[in-house]
Amino acid sequence: MLIRSAEPEDALGVARVHVRAWQVGYRHLLPADYLAQLRPEQRAQRYDFATKDSRRPMTIVAVDDGAIRGFATTAPSHDGDTPDHGEVCALYVDPDVWGRGIGAALITAARLRLAELGCRHAVLWLLAGNQRGERFYRADGWIPDGLARTERIWGITLDEARYRRPVA
Repeated sequence: MLIRSAEPEDALGVARVHVRAWQVGYRHLLPADYLAQLRPEQRAQRYDFATKDSRRPMTIVAVDDGAIRGFATTAPSHDGDTPDHGEVCALYVDPDVWGRGIGAALITAARLRLAELGCRHAVLWLLAGNQRGERFYRADGWIPDGLARTERIWGITLDEARYRRPVA
């Protein structure tokens, strides 16, 4: 498996993982009709993998057997109370390869990227009720910090809890 920076031509592969991970991972958390209408072709149009601006989100991909199997997106935190923190904005793995260490490799690489930006701590937002995600992040040392929010993403309202950990 290769972990590398996403390139513009990776957009559709990343979008396929993103949509499929939502459809499988959130099937008991979000409405079925909403998940069924998600399309990778539409999602791919929103990505900007060409930027080199460290203040903008940066995505890394896990490639295995020539296909993108997962990705993680990091950026400086946008939360007002964590100006010196980095953020893991997204981390998704193709459900067909869950449990094979790809997520662990991506979260480690994401933390390294945040350390390179000079961040000593990081935050992430986890969908309420996402037990698989909670187990994964807790195993990596993330703990809830008590902050919650309701946010509109991809046209749906989501309740999320914030998790935090040192980058190192």
